[in-house]
Amino acid sequence: MKIVIVAVIVLICFSANAEQWPSGLITKPEKTAYQETSTYQDVINFISEVQKGSSHVTEISLGSSFEGKNIPVLVLANPKISYPEEAKTSGKPIIYIQGNIHAGEVEGKEVIQILLREILHGSKSHLLDNQIILFAPIYNTDSNDKMATGHRTSQEGSPIETGLRANSQGWDLNRDGIKMEALETRGLIQNIILPWDPTLFVDLHTTNGTWHGYSLTWAPSYHYAGEKAPYDFTWDKLLPQVTDKVKKNHRIHLGPYANYSIERQGWPIQSITTYNHHPRYLVNQFSLRNRMAILSEAFAHERFYQRMNSTHAFLTEILEFTNKNGQEMLAINAQTEADAIQLVREQGGKVKKGVRFKKIPLEEPIAKYRTYDHHKVISADGQISYLRTPNIIELHNVINNSAFEATLESTLPLGYIIPAELTSIAQHLKAHGTIVTPLTENISATGEVFTIRKIIRTPSNFQGHHMLTIEGGFAPTTKKFKQGDFIIDLAQPLANLIFYMLEPQSDDGLVTWNFFDDYFEDNKNSDGIVEYPVFKYFEIK
Repeated sequence: MKIVIVAVIVLICFSANAEQWPSGLITKPEKTAYQETSTYQDVINFISEVQKGSSHVTEISLGSSFEGKNIPVLVLANPKISYPEEAKTSGKPIIYIQGNIHAGEVEGKEVIQILLREILHGSKSHLLDNQIILFAPIYNTDSNDKMATGHRTSQEGSPIETGLRANSQGWDLNRDGIKMEALETRGLIQNIILPWDPTLFVDLHTTNGTWHGYSLTWAPSYHYAGEKAPYDFTWDKLLPQVTDKVKKNHRIHLGPYANYSIERQGWPIQSITTYNHHPRYLVNQFSLRNRMAILSEAFAHERFYQRMNSTHAFLTEILEFTNKNGQEMLAINAQTEADAIQLVREQGGKVKKGVRFKKIPLEEPIAKYRTYDHHKVISADGQISYLRTPNIIELHNVINNSAFEATLESTLPLGYIIPAELTSIAQHLKAHGTIVTPLTENISATGEVFTIRKIIRTPSNFQGHHMLTIEGGFAPTTKKFKQGDFIIDLAQPLANLIFYMLEPQSDDGLVTWNFFDDYFEDNKNSDGIVEYPVFKYFEIK
């Protein structure tokens, strides 16, 4: 009975002004007192129902999964938009929000459905005044229905059963941003990101267990190999303002995404640490694409209805913000893209950029950091442990390891040249949106060649790969290239992403993900030395 009462209360909270919905627009959690999450078919049925009677929605497809399931995306716009060309002509910012990339982290999937009905049929129609919204509620379609207990132990059986984290091929879709092996990732980039060009990308998750004191934590797109303006706007303006609004309007505490270890630090902790900068994580890739992105992480240990409530509040206030500030965001992204191109044209062959990074503290610590309190316990044999209490406290001046510093830099070239035999590399770059052009005549180019003297391969398998690191050095040289080789003029919008993927010592580039392994094996000499086949040029003669 208590569970049912709580469910009714939360449903009223979700439905502004106690809006009444027909049965087809009630989500699976709402129907089951937040004990169950939607199946794939539940989501498809809801999408069908929510489009009825609305002139402001178009259904498109991100693509098909490995098991052949369609991955639906709903385009919400007033007036109605059906094609990306129309969206660009409108001059409005495009906000893309996806849920269920990890099919055990389910509140994003459910909240997107709730927002669909509220925007198309309820009190939030004003959110289409100045923006176009793309919703992808069920990104990991295949693993959503592989439900069982115990898939998400930190969620403590709320809901009772969830799907699997990985997709049907066993890959973590949020580690596939560079290698793009999954059909889901290729569909996202080629059918959504490239044609629709979202101003802001939002990815909805659930934390893995740290007992901080926030109902939801967030992070911007981390990457210091890109231009900083989109990060600065997200970190300095968007996220703080949205956090304040969520606290004021919804009485929910949000904070920066990070983890900490009491075992290493003791109690009270002195610092927190965010996740890695790598663009294999989809959110992080967007700064390299000169765009803004937000990672949303609901607090795993709260109940399902609470996680839905906090995610709903966060997304609502993000969309309120973007509806008011979208033109400024568009302008920042456009200027960032122009800056990236200008840097290549003016400083190519002269300036260096980072290719490997380490975490460092932000200049300002967190004045007040919310977390569950812990008590120190010493056993009879002197062993120290820490017991969590039910009390949330505030720790003062906590160091926030959420910045990144280059540990290795490389010269930014005017462009790269790839031999014709490495067509697969050229095609992969094109799939990311890179402009790659076959040479129509023989040329001579001056630049740098990288000689590999040591190849280090991780012994353990990660996402189907034994990750590669190489050691060696660059040397200046002039080389001749023939018709049919591929040239990449780096003065193009994705300059920073191309640089990061092609630099041989990048910590998350194509070398890392084994794209050149066969070439290295076939071309190394008896001492294991091999020349990296991608030439970085500073001048074309």
